[in-house]
Amino acid sequence: MIERPTDSLPKSKVNKASLNKTKQLFAYIQPYRWYFFAGMLCLIFSSTTVMAFPKSIGLLVDASLGKASGMIHQRSQVAILLFVIILLQSIFSFSRVWFFTQVNERALANIRRDLYNKMICLPIPYFEEKRVGELNSRITNDVAALQDTLSITLAEFFRQTATLAIGIGLLFYRSVHLTLVMLMSFPVIIVLAIFFGRFIRNNSKKTQDALAEANIVVNETFQGVNIVKAYTNELFESKRFDFGVTKSMNLGLKGGIYRGAFISFIIFALFGSFIFVLWQGSGLVELNTITKGVQGITLGALIEFLMYTIFIGGSLAGMSDTYTRLLKAVGASERIVDILNSEQETDTKAFTYTKLNGSIEFQDVNFCYPTRSDVQVLKDMNFNIKPGEKIALVGPSGAGKSTIVQLLLKFYAINSGKILIDGKNITNLSVKELRSNMAIVPQEVMLFGGTIKENILYGKLEATDEELLNAAKKANAWEFISKFPDGLNTIVGERGIKLSGGQRQRIAIARAILKDPAILLLDEATSALDAESEKLVQAALDTLMEGRTTIIIAHRLSTIRNVDKILVMNQGKIVEEGNHQALSVVEDGLYNHLLKLQYQLN
Repeated sequence: MIERPTDSLPKSKVNKASLNKTKQLFAYIQPYRWYFFAGMLCLIFSSTTVMAFPKSIGLLVDASLGKASGMIHQRSQVAILLFVIILLQSIFSFSRVWFFTQVNERALANIRRDLYNKMICLPIPYFEEKRVGELNSRITNDVAALQDTLSITLAEFFRQTATLAIGIGLLFYRSVHLTLVMLMSFPVIIVLAIFFGRFIRNNSKKTQDALAEANIVVNETFQGVNIVKAYTNELFESKRFDFGVTKSMNLGLKGGIYRGAFISFIIFALFGSFIFVLWQGSGLVELNTITKGVQGITLGALIEFLMYTIFIGGSLAGMSDTYTRLLKAVGASERIVDILNSEQETDTKAFTYTKLNGSIEFQDVNFCYPTRSDVQVLKDMNFNIKPGEKIALVGPSGAGKSTIVQLLLKFYAINSGKILIDGKNITNLSVKELRSNMAIVPQEVMLFGGTIKENILYGKLEATDEELLNAAKKANAWEFISKFPDGLNTIVGERGIKLSGGQRQRIAIARAILKDPAILLLDEATSALDAESEKLVQAALDTLMEGRTTIIIAHRLSTIRNVDKILVMNQGKIVEEGNHQALSVVEDGLYNHLLKLQYQLN
C-alpha cells in the first residue's frame, strides 16, 4: 500500500487576519491606480447603459402598441436609442476590460518578481522545511488564483452588487406588488447558495491539495530520475502519483455533484420565480387599472420588469461564483503574503565587493541543526587557519566535517561561540560580503541546464572572454571543451547530465577559478572519480588552491598528504591535529586507523 504524502498545501481560513494579509497585495495596484479608476468609471457607465436596456425594450413594446408617452414615443426613436445603448455598452465594456487587464497583468508580474526574489533570498533552513513542489505551487498555483482577482473579479463583484441594488430599486418603482412577489424567493435562494457554496469551497480546497501532492511526486521523481530507474521503481512512483491523481479525481467528481445540484437549484428557483412573476404580471396587464389597491401595468412595463428580474437573477447567480473566487484568492494571497513577510538572509541588490585575507578561527563553537535540535553536531569546536593555509578535515561520517563548511557560509547560525574571519565575527559580516569571498567545489557538482560558458560565468558574471578561457585552461577543462562542436556553447543538459563526472568537476573548478575567492572549500571533490579523471581534477585543484585559504573535506586520504594541517574529527570534536607524516605514526590514533582501513580496501 502506498503511503499518502504528508506535506500538503497549507489551508487558509477567511478571517480578519487573512483579510488584512490580502489587503497588503492591493499595494501592487497602487502604481496603476489611474488605470483602475478608469476601469471602474467604465464599469459604472457600462452598468448604467445595461440598466437602460430593459427600459428601452419596454418603451419599444409600448410604442408598437401606441401606448408610449414622453419625448421618445415612436418605434424608430426607441430603436435608435437601443442601438446607441448597445454601442455605448460595447465601448465601455472593451475599455473596462482593457484598463483592468493593464492593472491585473502588471500587478501580477510584480507579485511574481517579488515572490521569487524573496524566495531566492530566504535562508537554507526554510528550503529544508519546504518541498520544491510546494514552492513551485506558491509561484504558479497561488499567483494564478489571483488572476483577475485584484482588479476584474473585485470590480465584477461591485458591478453585480450595484446591479442588484439599482435593479431592485427600479423594480419597486415600476411595481411594488410584483417586486414583493419576486423577492419572496430571495431568502431561500441566498441561504441555500451559502450552504452549497461552503461545500463547494471545501471540496475545491481538498482537490487542490490532492493535486499539489501529485505534483510533489512529479518534482521528486523527475529530479531523481536516475535513482528511480536504477532501482526499477517506476511502478512504485507511478502508484504514488496515481494515489494523488485518483484522490483529486474522486474529489472532482464529488464536487461536480455539488456544483450540478447547485446549478440545478438556481435554475429551478430563478426560472420558477420568473414564471410566477410572469403569471402575476399578466393579470395586472389585463387590469391596467387600480383594482383592490394594486396598480395595473402596460405590456411594455411588464416586459421591462421581467428583464430587470432576469438581470437581477443573473447578478445573484454570478455573485456566488464571484464570491467563491474572491475567497479562493484570499487563501492564496495569505500564503503569498506569509512568504513576502518572511525574514530573508540576503537581497537581490548590487553590492561592493571587499576582498578578505582569509584567516579563519573557531572559538568554542557549539551547533545543532534547527530540524534536529536534540543532536549536538559540533561540541566546543576550536581551531584556527592562517591566510593561504591548506587544511584537511577527516573523520568518520557524521563527525561534523560538512557542518563546518556550512557554518562558514552562514547557511546556519551557531548556537554559541564565535567564528572569526580576518578577526571579525561573521555575524557582523554581511552574507554577501562573506560568500563573495568563498567558492565551493562539492562532490556532486550542480550545473544549470544551459551552456558550458554560462555555467563557468556563474563564478563571475561580468568576466571577459579572455578570463573565461584562462579559467577553463587552468581547470584542465579546455581540453574536452575544445573537442565539442559547439565548444563553450555546448548545452550541458539538466543538472549537467550530458557531461561525465570528471568534466562536471572541472567546469566547477573553472567556475571557482574565475571567482578568484579568498577562501576555497573542497567537499569530497575527487572521491567519485576514476583514477584518470582524478589525476586531471587534482592537477586543476592544485592550481586553484595556490595562494588561497583552503579547507578540504576528504575521505580519500591519499589526496591530502601535502596539506599544511590535518584536523581529525570524531563526534563533533577535533581529536587529532597535525600533518600527514606526524599523524600516520600515531599507533592508536584515529587517522592512523583510517589510513590502515584504506590501505586494506585498496
